[in-house]
Amino acid sequence: MLCTFMASLGFIAPSFAAHDGQAPHGTVTYTPDITFTLRTSIADGKLVFVGDAGAITGKVNPDLQVPENAVVQINVINGDGAIHDIAVPEFGAKSDNITGKGSATAIVFRANKNGTFEYLCTLPGHKAAGMFGKLIVGEPQEQADSDALDIAQDPTAVGVPVGQRGPEHITVDLETTEVVGKLASGSTYKYWTFNNKVPGPFVRVRVGDTVTVNLSNAKEASHIHSVDFHAVTGPGGGAAVTQAAPGQTKSFTFKAMHPGLFVYHCATPMVAQHITNGMYGMILVEPEGGLPEVDREFYVMQGELYTAQKHGALGHQEFSLEKLLDENPEHLMFNGSMGALSEQYKLQANVGETLRIFFGVGGPNLTSSFHVIGEVFDKVYDQASLTSPPLTDVQTTLVPPGGATMVEFKVDVPGNYILVDHALSRVEKGLSGILSVTGEEDHSIFHSTEAIDPNSGH
Repeated sequence: MLCTFMASLGFIAPSFAAHDGQAPHGTVTYTPDITFTLRTSIADGKLVFVGDAGAITGKVNPDLQVPENAVVQINVINGDGAIHDIAVPEFGAKSDNITGKGSATAIVFRANKNGTFEYLCTLPGHKAAGMFGKLIVGEPQEQADSDALDIAQDPTAVGVPVGQRGPEHITVDLETTEVVGKLASGSTYKYWTFNNKVPGPFVRVRVGDTVTVNLSNAKEASHIHSVDFHAVTGPGGGAAVTQAAPGQTKSFTFKAMHPGLFVYHCATPMVAQHITNGMYGMILVEPEGGLPEVDREFYVMQGELYTAQKHGALGHQEFSLEKLLDENPEHLMFNGSMGALSEQYKLQANVGETLRIFFGVGGPNLTSSFHVIGEVFDKVYDQASLTSPPLTDVQTTLVPPGGATMVEFKVDVPGNYILVDHALSRVEKGLSGILSVTGEEDHSIFHSTEAIDPNSGH
């Protein structure tokens, strides 16, 4: 089955001892019908396979499609210098390890079952870091996420600054929905949302405003939902009067008395389940005169999903009450889904600009150690207090579940800067985002003649 090659790219071999996809009676010698070549690499801070020949060239973790009963050869070239292998467990195919740039290996097997299967690197942590893709045998099946709703929240959807206006009467319309949303490529989850996005809409008002909240529960919903605004002074933050059955609308009005950045969430029992499924967002109550002007603002929230299936599994993911109660999430994410801020919505800025990030933790359980790798926060409004003097020159800031912070910093050097929770094992479960900064280099701030090492993950 295994064939380890020299560093050349020839891969010339007339036949291989290949797994037959049956019970382990031994092996059979086959000549491959279809050959794919992949190269190991690092892209957007993840370990990946990249297509290195033919139609898949340049594609990250490409889908490999083959006819049923074809003999398949997958070549892998080491492009980053770390130790790797490749396996297709469903067909009993696993290569030896390859170490060092240019080394190569291959697996050959008969794809004698129709369906969608996984190829991956089996080295500890490598699948979690991104080294897996789909082998599609037979006619392509409809992907699990093809009809799923895009629930990821756009981080630039921050509303309009209040500026110098006086108090007004503001109406906020929220609809609670239960939808099958895209979790990652090839996987879905039944999210519960405000306005079909996770987190829900960024609400922006001024201290002294009178705010009317209309909460409508979609008639297709199966559960009662509500909303608790941490900015509200009143029973349950509004939750006591907004327990809405499917098809119902409940309303309340409050006065925004305290400036700050506040979380809101569903508060219907069991509250933690409603929150983890996506029912959280933030409301900014700006002080009189508004916030100081910056060049760009971003809305980012951290969340957790507790699924019966392991992180990275394909198909529909089911909620696990046991894992929720154990506080052991399989997925952690910014803005609702895997890759929301690293593939779908990279944060963009230019050298010399000042950025503001409104950051909150929906939770429901884990505290975040919010950090941007390669940057220092010039100002941190600790616990989102806008009336206290901000902390200055901060590397990492703690944000509890149901809490928030506001950070500001100037970007001086072009490059990719990774948003993380500095409890860094959580990156392996999906918790990372990318801030991409473009512009001229300033060698007085940062300079090196060394090439950026892809093994740095940055």
